[in-house]
Amino acid sequence: MRAREITDCARRLLEAHGWEYVTMRVLAAELGIKAPSLYKHFRGREALRAALISDGLAETGQRLFAAITEEHSIAALLHAYRQLARESPSMYRLATSGEMPRADLPDGLEEWAGSPFFLVTGDPYDAQALWSFAHGMSILEIDNRYPPGSELDRTWERGIRAFTNSLRAE
Repeated sequence: MRAREITDCARRLLEAHGWEYVTMRVLAAELGIKAPSLYKHFRGREALRAALISDGLAETGQRLFAAITEEHSIAALLHAYRQLARESPSMYRLATSGEMPRADLPDGLEEWAGSPFFLVTGDPYDAQALWSFAHGMSILEIDNRYPPGSELDRTWERGIRAFTNSLRAE
């Protein structure tokens, strides 16, 4: 059994049931192996979590770079970010909530994945503010925290316009 097969299976379980469901025992049963066999590839559940977060960050970076390569704009970046969160909400939560296991991630991955925010703003503080907006909107949306009837497309567009206008004014 290879690490990639294990993480792919863990991701399917994550998306179907959430992180709390993904245990080494459940994962082993899903793969048709005994749980100790998993430890040949991962030290434990936290190492598996770090591998999934690494996959999530890599996917995020790829999607965001593709979006801004096609159209170098805040709008393109935020549309891609929102779509990613909505398509894989459990992965999104895992990669963006709780403590980041930075020591267990490939060097530079987190910075690389977030660098499209810097590339469209040109400033590290503007990049962090823009990411904070995107993350806040995304997590509230996927967790259904907005009141019923909220026009979230409109709210996203207002945020895009506000950031775009703010950066032009500087």
